[in-house]
Amino acid sequence: MLSFIGRSLVQKLITLFFVAVVSFLIIHLAPGEPSEIDPLNPKFTPEIMERMRQELNLDKPYHIQFYLFYRDLFTGKTVSWKDQRPVMAKIWERFLNSLPLFIIGTLLTWTFSFPLGIGSAINRGSPLDKSTTFFAYMLISIPGFFFAYILIILFVNWLHVPVIGMETFGFSNAPPLFQIMDRTWHTVLPSILGATAGIAVLSRYVRSQMLEIINQDYVRTARAKGLPTETVYYRHALRNALLPFVTMFGLILPGLIGGSVIIESIFAWPGMGRMAYEAILARDYPVILTVNFISAVLVLVGTFISDILYMVVDPRIKL
Repeated sequence: MLSFIGRSLVQKLITLFFVAVVSFLIIHLAPGEPSEIDPLNPKFTPEIMERMRQELNLDKPYHIQFYLFYRDLFTGKTVSWKDQRPVMAKIWERFLNSLPLFIIGTLLTWTFSFPLGIGSAINRGSPLDKSTTFFAYMLISIPGFFFAYILIILFVNWLHVPVIGMETFGFSNAPPLFQIMDRTWHTVLPSILGATAGIAVLSRYVRSQMLEIINQDYVRTARAKGLPTETVYYRHALRNALLPFVTMFGLILPGLIGGSVIIESIFAWPGMGRMAYEAILARDYPVILTVNFISAVLVLVGTFISDILYMVVDPRIKL
């Protein structure tokens, strides 16, 4: 176990270093610089632009810029070029905003996907299978922004609840119970919208995996021996069908950072995805690189957790 952890950590640190180098080069080799803000403005003289380049370290070689950026990042001194706020504080604020959407959306996705997928596989060709297949493909086919506007119209007209932003204007001084209920109503709709596509895709994936497993010889043998149907499907078949989902579970962690730009833009939700999009438009390199670096860390942490969970799900796998 310890030797596996040691080798895995070394491999992931090397991977993280190359990810940091590649992302840094891609960002800095893209056309344009922050010092070129509105070059047609007569107030931005060449002297001012050159001074901005020096202040932002853009006049130094790439390897020096790389070192200075990550030195300041790990010491907490990196600031946004857009508003001069500390990058980590800015990301942490948006992270806390995106966290409820991520947790609720993930719970909804995994809670509904497995029962629907397993039920469809066990009852292949039944009305349940046909109806779940129809709704799954319908949810996959409908564009997210269109489905969001439909839900907004239904919620506002039928339930008369607020859906835009994180809180209703003027509720900051309301009693705590009213603030909690208001925040809950604002969270429900983006979370549901974020989970619908995941439920549709994951339920289809669960169905295909279960169909592949329940047609194996050992499942037919277990049924021929007279084992209860629940034992055959949920103890033997499902456990072997879980391996691909262990990998998927490790890859959902970057959703903490990425979020959904479309959902957060439609609902005016100040989350991580929207912040990253705004940083790209503003050429705010520190924010872009920091978000990318944290996303890479989460991917590597997720894959490491998946490697450990493999042995828990299937004891035949040795670390």
